[in-house]
Amino acid sequence: MNQVNCLVTGGAGFIGSHIVDQLIGSGHSVTVIDDLSGGYLSNINEKAKLIQKDLTALKADDPILKDIEIIYHLAAFPAEGLSVFTPEYVTQRNLTAFIKLLTASINNQVKTFSFASSMSVYGNNPNCPFDETHPRNPTDPYGICKASCERYLEIYGVEYNFNYNIIRPHNVYGIRQNLNDPYRNVIGIWINRILNGKNPIIYGDGEQLRAFSYIQDVASCMAESVFIEDSFGEIINLGGAKPYRIVDVCYSVIDAFKLDIEPLFYPPRPMEVKNAYCTTEKSEKILGYKESKNLEEGISEMVAWAKTLPKPKFKYLSNKTYEITEHMPKTWLNREM
Repeated sequence: MNQVNCLVTGGAGFIGSHIVDQLIGSGHSVTVIDDLSGGYLSNINEKAKLIQKDLTALKADDPILKDIEIIYHLAAFPAEGLSVFTPEYVTQRNLTAFIKLLTASINNQVKTFSFASSMSVYGNNPNCPFDETHPRNPTDPYGICKASCERYLEIYGVEYNFNYNIIRPHNVYGIRQNLNDPYRNVIGIWINRILNGKNPIIYGDGEQLRAFSYIQDVASCMAESVFIEDSFGEIINLGGAKPYRIVDVCYSVIDAFKLDIEPLFYPPRPMEVKNAYCTTEKSEKILGYKESKNLEEGISEMVAWAKTLPKPKFKYLSNKTYEITEHMPKTWLNREM
């Protein structure tokens, strides 16, 4: 495979940094754009070039993208539940940033664009598991932004004749996940609380069904997807297929710590989807997706890694960022995590 010039937005983050490693390991040249709001310098491969920049500041013909052939767009503010209370902030960070990047990509003749979307575009659809033919029906601002980005890419990809794919990873967990984020990534939130001597919190009754995705399995497929022509023009779910009750996953985290504690149950969060998990047939056929670890093995690995780090502390947004506070979980509003 010939070396190509790749750009990974959000390349200092969780999934993005693993994709960067994969690309560099395959001999490609990688530039990372990241504002470090959710990522860390320690995540960035030393062979990658870092440009610290907010994507909303990109210009329509920004020379940063000159000579870039492939873009992996992972930069986002991916907090579904929080987006209900920060609709303008989330729209700027997700939809506006995407449009800026897409415009600059077209003006710089980027050949291929891979977009990391989200299972949130399916919304509260009762027909689980979701497959790629299910309609977009998001129920929160974050999902609305992701669905809009997908549609932009479909329209502009045809009009300007560039290759693209839309990958919908879901509930990804593992090493390098941001353990300081109190709003998303439930496994990471539980690990943070346990490391700080607190019981994990479950919103609702814990009967919600979710499938979880091991980082290495997801990142390797995403990295390779742009070199697979069958992925072009396609929407592909990517991640685990087996649904678990949230309460059972919580006990798996507790077991990995070898503790005898119980979760705390808090009221459900507004607009949270009850059951959400996807099919894997398309990702297996096109991307060669397969699971290398079961959930218990992956959680044990993540817990062992987390124990080697300084004790994590949750980092909250300024209360000024909250645009709506009515119905907001008190754990966020009062910083009680």
